[in-house]
Amino acid sequence: MDTYSVKAVTDLPPPFRSIFSFRYFNSLQSECFSTCFLSDVNMVISAPTGSGKTVLFELCIMRLLSKFITGDGFIHQKGTLKTVYIAPSKALVQEKLRDWSQKLNPMEITCLELTGDNESYNIQSIRDADIILTTPEKFDVVTRYCIKDGGLGFFSDVALVLIDEVHLLNDPRGAALEAIVSRIKMLARKPEMQSSPLSNVRFLAVSATIPNINDLGEWLMAPPQGIKRFGEEMRPVRLTTKVFGYTPAKNDFLFEKRLQNYIFDLLLQYSGGKSALIFCSTRKGAQEAAQRLAQIAMTFGHSSPFVRSRDQQDRLKEASLSCSDKQLQSYVVYGVGYHNGGLSSKDRSIIEGLFLNGDLRVLCTTNTLAHGINLPAHTVVIKSTQYFNKEKGAYVEYDRSMVLQMCGRAGRPPFDDTGIVIIMTRKETVHLYENLLNGCEIVESQLLPCMMEHLTAEIVQSTVSDITRAIEWMKCSFLYIRMKKSPQSYSFLKGLSGDQIEKHLLEICVEKVKELSHYQMVWTDEDGFLLRALEPGRLMTKYYLKFDTMKHIIQAPVNCNIEETLRIICQAEETAWIQLRRNEKKCLNDINNDKDGRLRYHVLDDRGKRKKRIQTREEKIFILVNDCLSGDPLVRDLSMSQDVNSICTNGSRIAKCMKEYFMYNKSYRGALSATMIAKCLHQKLWDDSPYLLKQLPGIGMVTAKALQSMGVTSFDTLREADPRKIELVTGRKYPFGNHIKESLFLLPPKVQMVVEESKGQKPGISKLLITLTRLSQPSHSARTHYADMIVGVEEENDILFFERIRVEDFSSPYNATVLFSTPQRGKMSIKANLIFEQFIGIDLHQKVVVTPPAELSLNPKCKPRVQQLCSSEPEDLCIINNDMTSTSIVTPDELIKNSISMPSFTLIEEDPPDDVNYTPVLEAEDDCKIITERTVFDHIKKKAKDLPVLPLPSDNKSSPSMQAFNLIRKRTREDYVDFGDDCLDLFISKSPSAQFPEAPSEPCTTDAGIFTSSHYTKVVRNISSLLENTAEDKELDTGQQLSEPATLTEETVMQQMRKKLKNSSIVDNLNFTKVWDYGKIDKGMIKIPMITEVKDNFNMKMEMKSPCPNPGKNLHRSEAVTADEPRRNHSFLGFQSVFSFL
Repeated sequence: MDTYSVKAVTDLPPPFRSIFSFRYFNSLQSECFSTCFLSDVNMVISAPTGSGKTVLFELCIMRLLSKFITGDGFIHQKGTLKTVYIAPSKALVQEKLRDWSQKLNPMEITCLELTGDNESYNIQSIRDADIILTTPEKFDVVTRYCIKDGGLGFFSDVALVLIDEVHLLNDPRGAALEAIVSRIKMLARKPEMQSSPLSNVRFLAVSATIPNINDLGEWLMAPPQGIKRFGEEMRPVRLTTKVFGYTPAKNDFLFEKRLQNYIFDLLLQYSGGKSALIFCSTRKGAQEAAQRLAQIAMTFGHSSPFVRSRDQQDRLKEASLSCSDKQLQSYVVYGVGYHNGGLSSKDRSIIEGLFLNGDLRVLCTTNTLAHGINLPAHTVVIKSTQYFNKEKGAYVEYDRSMVLQMCGRAGRPPFDDTGIVIIMTRKETVHLYENLLNGCEIVESQLLPCMMEHLTAEIVQSTVSDITRAIEWMKCSFLYIRMKKSPQSYSFLKGLSGDQIEKHLLEICVEKVKELSHYQMVWTDEDGFLLRALEPGRLMTKYYLKFDTMKHIIQAPVNCNIEETLRIICQAEETAWIQLRRNEKKCLNDINNDKDGRLRYHVLDDRGKRKKRIQTREEKIFILVNDCLSGDPLVRDLSMSQDVNSICTNGSRIAKCMKEYFMYNKSYRGALSATMIAKCLHQKLWDDSPYLLKQLPGIGMVTAKALQSMGVTSFDTLREADPRKIELVTGRKYPFGNHIKESLFLLPPKVQMVVEESKGQKPGISKLLITLTRLSQPSHSARTHYADMIVGVEEENDILFFERIRVEDFSSPYNATVLFSTPQRGKMSIKANLIFEQFIGIDLHQKVVVTPPAELSLNPKCKPRVQQLCSSEPEDLCIINNDMTSTSIVTPDELIKNSISMPSFTLIEEDPPDDVNYTPVLEAEDDCKIITERTVFDHIKKKAKDLPVLPLPSDNKSSPSMQAFNLIRKRTREDYVDFGDDCLDLFISKSPSAQFPEAPSEPCTTDAGIFTSSHYTKVVRNISSLLENTAEDKELDTGQQLSEPATLTEETVMQQMRKKLKNSSIVDNLNFTKVWDYGKIDKGMIKIPMITEVKDNFNMKMEMKSPCPNPGKNLHRSEAVTADEPRRNHSFLGFQSVFSFL
């Protein structure tokens, strides 16, 4: 490159020159200067580590901030143009945060960290931030809910996206990065974003040397001038790499310990006596490596390879005396030290100074130093390429970006012109790191295995609202780019055309959507085109769960108990990496044998006995959890202890999701079980453990056992205990007892709960009055405590009431009123629970047993007039007033909301599911009256006698009576009652004597009353009489003797009715066949018609319902018929003529 084209800092506007501490940009920075600072094109830059790529980020930030430069100077508007910096690790994010905050604070530029270590942000702080520094997973989680909470404003202000170490896409974690970049691209295309900075968002991605940088450029829409590739010639020093493979040990811990024996020989061979950094995965590993090297150097005496002169040795001895760490003192004199976060700031400063001056030749440190303080060395040794992941609880491979960062520490530009990197790994992974360091590893997409989770997240956010949008989202991903270039890497045939690729994308989308719809996570229309998120899908997105885990939760039984909840957690995909090792089986078998009875649950065989041999990872997880929750675990193995920590962390998150899912389904037992399991896994204790005091800081297992020996096993007994006696029992000095008692202030305020039952204002409805009173004043701690109030019916497994309460802030006394239907028979147990979110052992539970009213219990045969009309439970409550003049339909939610003392809350912002059991609210009469067919007809006759008979008009027009009769005939035809085979379906035999079914052995309960065997006999007698009259009439008409009883048919019935009514002028022209259509005689069967509804001058509703033999048959209900005023006023008059034949 021509030296005259080197750019100077003075080429920048004056407000930005103080940001850079040098005068000239290096060759790489100078070549990218015009593209970064003088244009807005997207860029992808591939360059070796240590070549100065961070300055390119700063140039793009200055380009964005230059829009605030006016004639009056730099006038900044907070939060209007945002920059999002995405890095693969929290350490790298925090390093950039310190650097940029120091540089940009004078310009009033706000930097905000979004990582797992910083939970102090809120929506307002995000909106006010100018630069957001985050990791892919955290940004994915935050943006999933910022959109719902009005975060479209936050997205609309994003104008620049900086992606550091973009080759992270090749790691399993890369799916999150790919998803959020695709989300930003989708949102930028929305019509409502066209006037916002997001519509012209700029991407800048940097990475180490990779071969397919053009694929990344196509994904990020970078033009050819925005794609820059630099080789090793841009590195300030020439780098030599060595990768050594070693045979694995029995476990990861022993393998890393074995590598300590090879470090000394590698340093003698390659370092040449120059400075060396030894990267270890843990603090203890760094200390042990330094100890091993110091012990070997001690055997050389004065000819130590790490101490070359007497002056150097004197300086080391003098510095060692200033170190407060005793172990560090003994190592420093031999030219070896260690550096980690466990050292005091004074010791760290001493070690850093000795290493920079060259007096300390070997420094063992943790991998976080690669992202922190700039301590370059001639030689870098990576001792093992695995580290312990706390979230997974296992040893995993370093991210590629982490390895490259550590390699970037090799070579000191002012002192060396070469550097050496030595990687110590397993034999099977040697080729991976050789390809990584040589820049030969192709970056592939990792989105396909996580497609279900990320597609659901987009549907939840409404970024994807139909199938076409889903395909568009996939086309915004890096997966689509790589599928076109290398389809065989994604199980597709090689050589597919673009149309075939899109066809495969459509098939993938349809397949994924069908599976999501099958498990009720998303809703689709009949064509499968439109997509809407359902509550299970929202919960999976909210808690960042795997699809298979959510399937287990959905398939859980509705009355899930604690053991079943625990087993679902053990099957979760989040802990699928935990394996059952051979050397763990004996320990697990002994724990499951449980001779001391410590465990609450055990792994059982098919016969229900404790299993003698543990064979699966799920069984291992189940035993480890039970052993941990006992409070005094027997597991002492380091690897299994790490497994337990991961199980409890992930299990608590899964249990919280299960809790909300059961709340959504109104499953009372499932919600209680999941709530309790979430707390127990968080505290690693059962709720009835004798070691509950371990929840307080400063109380470990030894102290808890000592307190138990003096009878202090709960928070209440600890409040009453004497501090001096606590010190005596625990063997601790003053003021330990005072500190223990002061820790009680971390608990939430003490609350009293009183539950009372009372009668409601309307018959059939009862009230449950819940009163919460705060007995102690809230502490001044910054911690906020929450509690869940859950009220449910144990027998029906139904939740009546739920509310989340902030314990410190609710108005004391707090009153809540829960309305419920009074049981008609039997007892009903209603339980109120106040469950605190964090601490166990302080929850409140009260149970109320509700019995039927006395007037119902005195006469068990008396039934309310209105009952459920179908086998499925109704969604509404039918309340019938005493005056019987009006009927109001009130939903259960309205009953609750109309309560005066009930606090306003929303359990779930969804319509109640169809399967929610609500008991209808009924009114019982004081007198239990039996209503039969005869009593109904007698009532009609009685009412008809008091009404005048209207004369017929001279013309042939229909009279009001005729109109009323037609109306009633229509109702009767539509609303017939099927009595069932065992009650009123009468079979007419063709034999000389008609045979009827036997009378029911037990009374049949109907809405009209009680149908007994005596009523049955009357009905049969009436039918027999009708048959005889039919036969007599026929004999009189024909003059012939019938040889056998007549068979009752439709025609004979019509003839009989015409004969009886031949003198009635009103019904002469009626077509009785139509009236009796609904009662057709089929194969000798008669279904008795009845008038089912008369609502005019008197209001009466009689509905006959089939008893047990036909539980699935529903009454046919007619639609409301609207008639004009004359018809409505005189609708009853037609009955006088219709029933005169009776």
